[in-house]
Amino acid sequence: MDPKLMGILVCPQSHARLLRVGDWLYSTDPATRRRYPIRDGIPIMLVDESEVVPEEEFTRVMQDNQENK
Repeated sequence: MDPKLMGILVCPQSHARLLRVGDWLYSTDPATRRRYPIRDGIPIMLVDESEVVPEEEFTRVMQDNQENK
């Protein structure tokens, strides 16, 4: 995905920054813990299409992101 696009996309619910993990964009907001699908290279930024991930998964994804910086 284009880095410029990633720089401007935010979670439509919380307006938090997003992280790409495979075919998902994870919101960095711990209160909402949403992830949005990427289909055929297109991010689907609709709350109705998103999923709330379990707290354990959210924590793991955020920790993995910190370690990979």
